Amino acid sequence: MAAFAANSLFCRQALGAASIDAAGFTLVRLLSGAVALAVISMAQRKAWRGLFRPDTLAALALFGYATAFSFAYRELTAGTGALLLFGAVQATMIGFGLVQGERSGALEWVGFKSPSR
Repeated sequence: MAAFAANSLFCRQALGAASIDAAGFTLVRLLSGAVALAVISMAQRKAWRGLFRPDTLAALALFGYATAFSFAYRELTAGTGALLLFGAVQATMIGFGLVQGERSGALEWVGFKSPSR
């Protein structure tokens, strides 16, 4: 939750002070994330081969998320943004698990037990 809150504060700082427009901010976020991911992957793999396997649906989903939040942060408070982001991430993770066939028990749904793998 702290990471979501920090993300919201950084976004509000950049967009609220009109330091950068929402489209430019989205571009910087996505490009810097791609570079960081490539460096980390390269460090782990020791080779570039197989590093880039495009996933169009995932790329579009990430672009949609980043764009929506960049433009929304011009109007949202940091707390509201963090709450919405946290909820959206949780809903996505739970929904993906359900689509993949994961089924949780009652204790998992109320948060008293971690899902077993």
